[in-house]
Amino acid sequence: MIAVLIVLVTVLVQVIVVNRLGLPGGTAPDLVLLAVVGVAMARGPVAGTVIGFCAGLLVDVVPPTAHLLGQYAFVLALVGYLAGRGVGSPVTTVIVCVLIAPLLAAGLGGLISDPRVTVATLTEQIPITIVYTLIASPVVMWLNGRGRQLRYAV
Repeated sequence: MIAVLIVLVTVLVQVIVVNRLGLPGGTAPDLVLLAVVGVAMARGPVAGTVIGFCAGLLVDVVPPTAHLLGQYAFVLALVGYLAGRGVGSPVTTVIVCVLIAPLLAAGLGGLISDPRVTVATLTEQIPITIVYTLIASPVVMWLNGRGRQLRYAV
């Protein structure tokens, strides 16, 4: 129940506050991705996949959306599974998930012939989004590490 509340609040904060910030580069950190990674690291790969899929569907339908329904759900489900399995230390897991998610979304957009996926997107927007998300990630690590052991699947 807490995981659902975390994702709902994060999606609202992302859409209402973060996406409207005038950050340099015209992008913003992906707090929904960080919330999915945090929940998946705390609950494991199955819960991470489910919460990633549900969070992705929510992001797919909340305006303003400009991509196909289910595209971000697929990406966040894979990232939730990966974060739940763990890639090493918690810091390594967060970094790998933050690096993989936008690249996977752009790759999936390219596969379905999304006209917004261009070389400029890959070289200008995605690196800035990754940097902003990595800057925001210590907050997730701190909240996730308070009083709980991570439950990676073995």
